[in-house]
Amino acid sequence: MNAIETNAAEKDVVEKEAVGTDAVEKDAADFDWSRSLREQWEFHWNHQIRARLDGLTDDEYFWSPVPDAWSVWPRGDSSAPVQAGTGDFTIDFAFPQPDPAPFTTIAWQLGHVVVGVLAARNAAHFGAPAASYESWEYAGSAATALDQLKIQLDTWLAGLRGLDEAALRKPVGEKEPAFPELAMADLVLHIHRELIHHLSEVCLLRDLYLHTHTTGTGTGTGTGTGTGTGKGATR
Repeated sequence: MNAIETNAAEKDVVEKEAVGTDAVEKDAADFDWSRSLREQWEFHWNHQIRARLDGLTDDEYFWSPVPDAWSVWPRGDSSAPVQAGTGDFTIDFAFPQPDPAPFTTIAWQLGHVVVGVLAARNAAHFGAPAASYESWEYAGSAATALDQLKIQLDTWLAGLRGLDEAALRKPVGEKEPAFPELAMADLVLHIHRELIHHLSEVCLLRDLYLHTHTTGTGTGTGTGTGTGTGKGATR
């Protein structure tokens, strides 16, 4: 191959590489960040969490394997420093949080996810009704809690579908007083981490309930150390 042929071949390689680079840059420019962020949660929900919540009973919802757990209680039955809520049931809190942090029931976990993780953010960012720990009517049954969870998850995902890349890059501002400088995309990632974390704890508690309430020749231990009351965690 002479010098002219070599130069021509090199030029062809460079041009092909340039075309490839342009294609990658175009793909990056067309990338749907909103879809990817939604699918981070939707995949986990559809393949790992949703089926694990099916059939949740009231006994599981209120059960605690240890005394003095934080939970959702009929109004007036809790001894927590803060008993938040406007309906027939309240949720336990304390400020500052005790060290070590109290054990929490499935009822408490779902109450936290529904209100603090989802409903308050749906109100702040997507025009949903105002929501706070103090103003919420907490679920007195597992079925009601799961209905509340579905409504708030659907609202959150609908809101995400309306966010383009510019909206995801925009700082959250005063709507998130703890970190106003962060981008909306950072908040989305934070919310999804919270959902995965707390709902995984719910699944773990269901497993613990199952294996401490097994009878017969299995590995269970009868009724465990806390049997639940149907109206709040055991003390």
